[in-house]
Amino acid sequence: MNIFPTLQTKRLELIEITEFHGSDIFKIFSDHQVTRYYNMLPLINEAEAQNIIQHFSNKFKSNAGIRWGIAIKGQQNIIGTCGFNNFTKHHRASLGYDLQSEFWNNGFVNEALNAIINFGFNTLELNRIEAEVMQGNLASHKVLAKLNFTNEGVLKQWMFWNGKYYDMTMFALLKSEYEQE
Repeated sequence: MNIFPTLQTKRLELIEITEFHGSDIFKIFSDHQVTRYYNMLPLINEAEAQNIIQHFSNKFKSNAGIRWGIAIKGQQNIIGTCGFNNFTKHHRASLGYDLQSEFWNNGFVNEALNAIINFGFNTLELNRIEAEVMQGNLASHKVLAKLNFTNEGVLKQWMFWNGKYYDMTMFALLKSEYEQE
C-alpha cells in the first residue's frame, strides 16, 4: 500500500494518524484506564505522543503494520486507534485497539474493528487475525467474543514488560470463520 486507506462505518471514519493528532494521542495514552492493560506507562507529555505517531507512520511506510485513528464522522479529532500491529501478506496479523475512556460502552470499538477485520481479510488477504490480551482485561475479552474470535488459551509469561512477565490470552479469527456484517 502506498496510499493510506480511509475506512468508513455508520458513525466513524478510520483515518491516518498525523502530527495534527498529537493532543488526541496524548489524551488517549495518558489515561491510566486506557494504558492499564497496555505494555506502556501513561504518557507524561505530548512529545511522547509524537513518538507514537511516528511509530505508527513508520510501520505503515515499511508495510509492517497499519494503525488508523478512530474519528466520529464529521470530526477531525480522534477518540482512539485501531489496526494491525504487525502483519505478513496473505498470512496473519496482530490486532490492536484503544479508545478514550469517556467513549467506552458505545459500540465504537466493535464498529471500528468490524471495518478493519473486513479490510484485513478482503483487501490484505489475511488468513488469521490474532489478538493477545493481558490477563484481567475483561472488556477486551467481551469485544473479541462479540466479533466471533476464538479464545485459544493462555500464553504463559508471553510478554515481558517493565521488569515483569505477563500471561496473555490468545484470541484468533480465521478468514474461513469470518462472516461480514
